[in-house]
Amino acid sequence: MAAKPKIAVHKFSSCDGCQLAFLNMGEALITLSQRVDIIHFAEAGPVDETTPVDIAFVEGSIATSHDYQRIEQIRNNSRYLVSIGACATSGGIQALRNLADTEQWTAAIYAHPEHIHSLDKSTPIAQHVKVDYELWGCPISTKQLLTVVGSLLSGAQPVVEDDKLCMECKRQQKICVMVSKGEPCMGPVTRSGCGALCPAMGRACYACYGPAENTNANALFTRIEGLGLLNDETTRRFLFINSGAREFHDAGIEGNRKK
Repeated sequence: MAAKPKIAVHKFSSCDGCQLAFLNMGEALITLSQRVDIIHFAEAGPVDETTPVDIAFVEGSIATSHDYQRIEQIRNNSRYLVSIGACATSGGIQALRNLADTEQWTAAIYAHPEHIHSLDKSTPIAQHVKVDYELWGCPISTKQLLTVVGSLLSGAQPVVEDDKLCMECKRQQKICVMVSKGEPCMGPVTRSGCGALCPAMGRACYACYGPAENTNANALFTRIEGLGLLNDETTRRFLFINSGAREFHDAGIEGNRKK
């Protein structure tokens, strides 16, 4: 009998929310465990970080010098490496510190900043090692995970969504909140995958799934400013959860220079 494929789920600097996409599978997780051996998944129980695996899922950003060594070891021990969530794909919410003076804010917050070993920047996994597939989102969805795992186990190329959230709204026949309510929606530059959750509730998208394909973020910056927001309010729309994503970072920085 052939050995089952091995899977590992690793955590770096993150909130664990994307790992919950595994645990929230419910019965699907039981079915998955019958098809694979979950070698390492500290949040679920098994801990064996150094054993070679077929698929390694990585949540979190590179935020300490020790992270460098860990991610290289994980890459060397994995056939496929899949980064999951905003932290792993763009540096996450903690990448906001990339825009500030690290020594200054740590001194202002901590009584003994010399004990803080964080790097000056929070960076995505792909900036350090080869990543085979990226799943964007904050957090990612169980549907995304099941699609990628199923494809890889079947020897097929996973299809990763990168079309704009506006397309998902149209498919669901949702009314555009920017047109109808003047909401500063990030949907025109954000990839689909969340099921248009916020617009479906009458709220503006805040770009938790990262930049979509062919993103014209500068044009959207100008459009959102036209809704009456102050410059810094518009800037925060882009420099937020995925501030480390080049498309959002560049638009936010460029727009901020207008002040």
